[in-house]
Amino acid sequence: MVDSEQKTPASLGFRMPAEWHPHSSTWLTWPKDPETWPGRVTQVEEIYLQMLAALTPHETVDLLVDTEEVEHEVRRRCEFPSAANIRFHHIETVDSWIRDYGPNFVVGPKGEGAFNDWIFNAWGNKYEELKKDDTVPRRLEPVLGLPRFSPGIVMEGGSIEVNGAGCVLTTEQCLLNQNRNPQLNREEIEQYLKDYLGVAKVLWLGEGIVGDDTDGHIDDIARFVAPNVIVYALEDDPADANYEILQDNLARLKSMAGVDGNPLEIVTLPMPGVVGGRDLQRLPASYANFYIANSVVLLPVFGHANDTRATEILQDFFPGRRVVPINCEPLVWGMGTIHCVSQQQPQIYTDL
Repeated sequence: MVDSEQKTPASLGFRMPAEWHPHSSTWLTWPKDPETWPGRVTQVEEIYLQMLAALTPHETVDLLVDTEEVEHEVRRRCEFPSAANIRFHHIETVDSWIRDYGPNFVVGPKGEGAFNDWIFNAWGNKYEELKKDDTVPRRLEPVLGLPRFSPGIVMEGGSIEVNGAGCVLTTEQCLLNQNRNPQLNREEIEQYLKDYLGVAKVLWLGEGIVGDDTDGHIDDIARFVAPNVIVYALEDDPADANYEILQDNLARLKSMAGVDGNPLEIVTLPMPGVVGGRDLQRLPASYANFYIANSVVLLPVFGHANDTRATEILQDFFPGRRVVPINCEPLVWGMGTIHCVSQQQPQIYTDL
């Protein structure tokens, strides 16, 4: 492990690349928790099989499974030619939100790789059992064979969105929440982001969407698709509970600029309407929770009329990648979808 008290990724020339940077692999954790997906674990497993079938023709998938028995069962169900591109790791986990508890990869000035091991406190100490997944990055260190930085503060992967050109986008509701790092103020949190992500500028939105138990993760509302282009989820129904929240964030985005001083281009995505959940509470369904992989973009859809429109909008921005819609209504019962359960490991290049 790197001594993070003396050296930070930024001080060594490391930075977190944008998600469209070529991947060496995608990391996933096989789903199994019936409390996360009540009565829907089997349906969620089928969603994972669709994700694996879409990803593996283009990149390796590193899949965490609890046991050898689970590995054999998953292998049996992977009935597609590219299944050989799945690497199984017997790492016991509580749940599948590897975006939030897994390694946060960075790339160095000579193309070397490393990763940040942030503290995971289960979204503000909401789920005591899930806090056990905080140990996953440390347990993966010998598997990865990469230096591990330990920032020493709470941070989740779904709360940060980088453009690979000096900017990180996040929300006040999450990063300034007293249930994360109450000992830090805004400026101190910004410095951690700069030190460990290698960014120069922090862009702040306000609140996240209704039903999001992560306290406003950015990956449900705004995503970079190019260094100065943001795809933004916008609700057009004034009667919808998300309308004012998303209008406020849009106004903020319109006043922002990249590191180069140029204003951000904002392209709006529709919202999929109300997707119901536990006790008829609204679930955090959003098309913005897509995942950019090598040659494909995995897009959560929900059986809504806006599914096609969202697919077409994203496809325009990724002419070299095929947008793959996957019905994620069963998955969002766990309070997240495709981006929340995936984590990219960037390809290493010596000319970076």
